[in-house]
Amino acid sequence: MAEKEGQPKKTTLARTVKDKWRSKHWFKVRGPGLFQHVEIGETMASEPEQVIGRTLETTLQELSGGADIGKAHIKLRFQIDHVTGENIAESRFIGHDLTSDYVRRLARRKRSKIDLSLPVTTKDGVQMILKPVAVGEQRLQTRLRAELRHRLRSLLVEEAAKKTAPEFIREMLQGELGKILAHGLKNLYPLKKIEIRSSVVLGVIADEPMPPETTPSETGPTSPEGDAPAAPEAPTAPA
Repeated sequence: MAEKEGQPKKTTLARTVKDKWRSKHWFKVRGPGLFQHVEIGETMASEPEQVIGRTLETTLQELSGGADIGKAHIKLRFQIDHVTGENIAESRFIGHDLTSDYVRRLARRKRSKIDLSLPVTTKDGVQMILKPVAVGEQRLQTRLRAELRHRLRSLLVEEAAKKTAPEFIREMLQGELGKILAHGLKNLYPLKKIEIRSSVVLGVIADEPMPPETTPSETGPTSPEGDAPAAPEAPTAPA
């Protein structure tokens, strides 16, 4: 008797779950202008408001479509900021991390590792928390490690202040920042490798607009050879 009474409840619950699932649809998540608004994934929700605040993670290699070979160890984090028309969710870059196995390979036995965490502010006022890691070929003395750590902190603060947030982030993710830091420290000690193992973006990065699509009407007519149209001849005065 109890089983017969409970059966309609199970059917109603299953129908409710099915209806909720049918009401959901996919939202394409697009990266910010810093990454050319490339699609980074999809998420499902019933209403656009439900996807705001969700975070997605991808690697730099996946984001570039495999163009950045060897960048699979760089994990990028994005957070959905707002939703535009046609179920497009726009996101902002909130930081990155290096994979733990990559960091472990950097600091093998008989190598000295210097870790640091510091706040920096870019030229356009965006604040970030950076966690660099520097690796030396040999074990370093305590005094030298302290000097390297102090110089590394100063170099990072100075470099961030000279660049806008998009410029600084590109420099960091592509490895150029590590080369600049290594060059600034070589008079103290020639470190083997310097990487920013983690970053957290505290401020809002000004979005870069999508490149406009040019049309023939915007560029003007061209000659069959592709040259610009010739200027009309000036009228001649009557003889």
